[in-house]
Amino acid sequence: MVRKASAEWRGGLKDGKGTVSTESGVLADSPYSFSTRFENGKGTNPEELIAAAHAGCFSMALSAQLGAAGMTAQSIRTTASVTMEKVGDGFSVTASHLDVTANIPGADRGAFQKAAEAAKSGCPISKLLNAKITMDAKLES
Repeated sequence: MVRKASAEWRGGLKDGKGTVSTESGVLADSPYSFSTRFENGKGTNPEELIAAAHAGCFSMALSAQLGAAGMTAQSIRTTASVTMEKVGDGFSVTASHLDVTANIPGADRGAFQKAAEAAKSGCPISKLLNAKITMDAKLES
């Protein structure tokens, strides 16, 4: 399976502007720039897109792990916070933190935590990231 996305950039680093699009069309010429990446400009940025990918991937992986353990979530809410830091002469994504809240009636907390840990390490986006991945997983009562 291959998924595609494209980016176009025009101009210099600080004064330039770009767009990103996905093969599915969900993103179509979505703007990004220096200001959307390092300041508070309107638009997206690569790290935000990685965070969205990690949150979505993890939520699906957790659903699969829960199913294997005989549980079905009414809801799984995941927020991924991606950290980018200056490392040497450039920048690097150094961490991704997952905040997870799941509503699973009658779930065993230990089985939930085990499923969450397996999803954190097994999700394809977690495997892709060369960064520290942390998580706070909460089971709602």
